[in-house]
Amino acid sequence: MIKNMDLPDTIPIFHLGGALLLPRSRLPLHIFEPRFLQMIDDALKTPTRLIGMVQPNVVPGRSGPGLHTIGCAGRITQFSETEDGRYMITLAGISRYRVVREVEGFAPYRKCEVSWEGFAQDLDSEETDANFKRKPFLDALGRYFDVRGLSADWETLKDADDELLINSLSMMLDFDAEDKQALLEAPSLSTRRETLMTLIEYALRGGGDGEMMQ
Repeated sequence: MIKNMDLPDTIPIFHLGGALLLPRSRLPLHIFEPRFLQMIDDALKTPTRLIGMVQPNVVPGRSGPGLHTIGCAGRITQFSETEDGRYMITLAGISRYRVVREVEGFAPYRKCEVSWEGFAQDLDSEETDANFKRKPFLDALGRYFDVRGLSADWETLKDADDELLINSLSMMLDFDAEDKQALLEAPSLSTRRETLMTLIEYALRGGGDGEMMQ
């Protein structure tokens, strides 16, 4: 377990649109770009093995991708290398952070000075959602899966703890980068669940074009 005092001031940044990592969740990643392969090599040499996931943010006039202000750092907990030099890793979500500034350096990947202030709850135990009405939520989710042609293990979903269910769906469902960012920035599990439900209902209404998809 990483405590607040162990979190570094500067971390490597992996900007990947649509890839969401949340505290106490796990994100598998396939790494093949040379700059990110180097990032993994360097992160594995550090005591915390942290990488900061963050959504790209379009900035007018900037040649490269900008970054959203808030991301989530993950610790490399699983690592394997393929015969052709690619990496398969798993990140365990540790805590969200706020980007203070980008740090210039000689590494081929980006680094940022970050602040962990305001996210102390991410290092605490699992959250619960006292107002979670699971049946109407799963009913809406079932309709969403039907129109998207997706399948699910419904018994597992019904039995999953609140945080595991809400965070897993937030990470895996096919929302755009800005929607993923809204899920990340939700200040509580109940707020994330409300945001997730809104996005599901919006998709079922045909994305706002007035045509119902149910």
